[in-house]
Amino acid sequence: MTANTPGTALPTTARAAVLHAAEDLRIEELPLRPLGPDDVLIAVDAVGVCGSDMHYFASGRNGSNVLRQPTALGHEASGTVLATGDAATVAPGTRVAVEPAIGCGTCATCRSGRYNLCPTGTCFGSPPTHGTISTHLVTPSRAVHPLPDTIPLELGALIEPLAVAVHAVRRAEVTFGDRVLITGAGPIGILCAQVARAAGAVEITVTDVNDARLAQARKLGATHTVNTAREKLELTDVDRLLECSAHPAALWQGLHTLRPGARATVVGQAAPTVDGLPLAQLQRNEIDLSCAFRYAHAFPAAIALAAEGRVDLAAVLTGRFPLDRAADALRAPATDPTHLKVVIRPGDTAAAH
Repeated sequence: MTANTPGTALPTTARAAVLHAAEDLRIEELPLRPLGPDDVLIAVDAVGVCGSDMHYFASGRNGSNVLRQPTALGHEASGTVLATGDAATVAPGTRVAVEPAIGCGTCATCRSGRYNLCPTGTCFGSPPTHGTISTHLVTPSRAVHPLPDTIPLELGALIEPLAVAVHAVRRAEVTFGDRVLITGAGPIGILCAQVARAAGAVEITVTDVNDARLAQARKLGATHTVNTAREKLELTDVDRLLECSAHPAALWQGLHTLRPGARATVVGQAAPTVDGLPLAQLQRNEIDLSCAFRYAHAFPAAIALAAEGRVDLAAVLTGRFPLDRAADALRAPATDPTHLKVVIRPGDTAAAH
């Protein structure tokens, strides 16, 4: 094992935000598992709050996954490597973004390259796997990605949602000259707009019912915005639809804007079953309906886009909270509609909202 400072005792526990039941979040000491040969120990700098964290906190479940035992939340993280196992591929002192969804690496799905679909894979913060809202974290070295100096460590926590957007835009097959419709101006929708612009889209329309978020979308890549609470969406001949709102009505509305031969991609978490899919229209016009789940091989591209300034992560970050106010951070995006992405700083007791 290699430590950052020889002779320095490494932590064996970490302070973490542990969810016991809906709205019951406690700051507790959790044991850190010993470092294996390929593991790294990370001092966590920042953790982004995701919609899934908010769902677990508010109701004890996210989609079909239910909180079954106390679990530390969080999966969007950045930090600094403190120590490594002998076979780890990064060195102590390296600033990293953490890729939280880890496939087994040996099944046919992982070997095909689609490790995000691994049937036995785990993801930090997805119960019962403890998450990253913690002062320290142990993870395989293959799950961390070095950050260049041009990306502040705090913003490294936003590489994970940016990777979601990169994967979604790849799944949507956005290319030069495309007209793109993005339904939902939350953090993922706005990041998708920036990535679609970087991929060569010439028109990017973003819809939502929140004027503050639509204003941010206009600043960060959208060529047009529509508040569908009071305006009719009158688009035609759209090449690519990315549905980021998780509202079935938005998907149905978006599908009717597509040209023949277009492609629609479901990005926001879908309901278990949805009625009303205009299947005959999709068939008649050979419209491809695809889905995006997390990401695979997307972190390097996400880091490059942020490092080159082609995606503005700082503009998406709207709030900071210390670990002791983790519950406030998990409520913030729902109670204040001007928030896009807030982060929790586990090692910073003075982090300001």
